[in-house]
This record gives sequence, structure tokens and C-alpha cells, in this order.
Amino acid sequence: MKIHIIGGPGSGKTTLAKQLSEKLQIPHYDLDDLQWDNSADYGTKRDPKERDALLEQLLSEDDWIIEGVYYAWCGRCFADADRIYLFAVPRRVYRRRIIRRFIRRKLGLESGKRETLKSLSALLKWADKYERINLAEIKTILSAYPDKVIESEK
Repeated sequence: MKIHIIGGPGSGKTTLAKQLSEKLQIPHYDLDDLQWDNSADYGTKRDPKERDALLEQLLSEDDWIIEGVYYAWCGRCFADADRIYLFAVPRRVYRRRIIRRFIRRKLGLESGKRETLKSLSALLKWADKYERINLAEIKTILSAYPDKVIESEK
């Protein structure tokens, strides 16, 4: 089984990926780990060739769950997936989730990236842009896979 989960920040992608991974006993991968060089300073992007090689490695596995916001470099993910979940949630929901996650990470209740108030503000702005602009582009791309896509508001 190959599952791709796509949606904006705070849409529930990671939660669903973890639940499906546990239930189906399939490994799940976060595209952020391919896009960003977590060994460097916060916000350092990985070289696209290295990122693409890592993605090809994941896609060669028999089973996978891949989740993330990215779509421009994920064409093969969509083509290879047996099922694609597309999450679109209301602005008030994703903003609340992003802020809650930030607070939980600062309090040490949740592991995650080394975010700052500045990066939180940038993420909230980026999430709004994603909902206004990127989501329409994603829907256009995914229209090529009508039998695979499950669209959900969560």
C-alpha cells in the first residue's frame, strides 16, 4: 500500500500518517525531512538533487505513507500512490493547531523543530498563502487522479 497525504500546516497530515502507519504497519515519512537539512541551522533547505535522491529511495519501497505540504517536486509520489488524501481545513482550525503545536514544543510537551516567534509568524502567513493559492494548484494537479483522491475537511 502506498499512501500520500497532502495538506497545509495544521491540517492533520501527521496525525493521520501516524495512525495509518500504526494500523497498517507501514512506515511513514515526512517530506519536511527531505526538504530541510535538519543537521544545519533552522530553515536551511537541502540541495534539490539530494532531496530528489532521498525521495526516489522512499518511493522504491513496497509500502509507504508520505505526508507533507509539497507538491511541485512530488509528481511521482502522486503517480505511484494507491491513495491520496487531500486535507483542506478552515483557517481558524489550522491557525489554532499551528499555535498550539508551537506552544507545546516550547513547553517541551512535544518534540519538533526549533521554532521562534518570528518563524511562527512566518508559518502562519505561509499557511494562509497556501490556502489561498497553493491549494488550487494542488487540486488541479490531483485532478489527474480522480480514482485515488480522497478530499477531506478535518
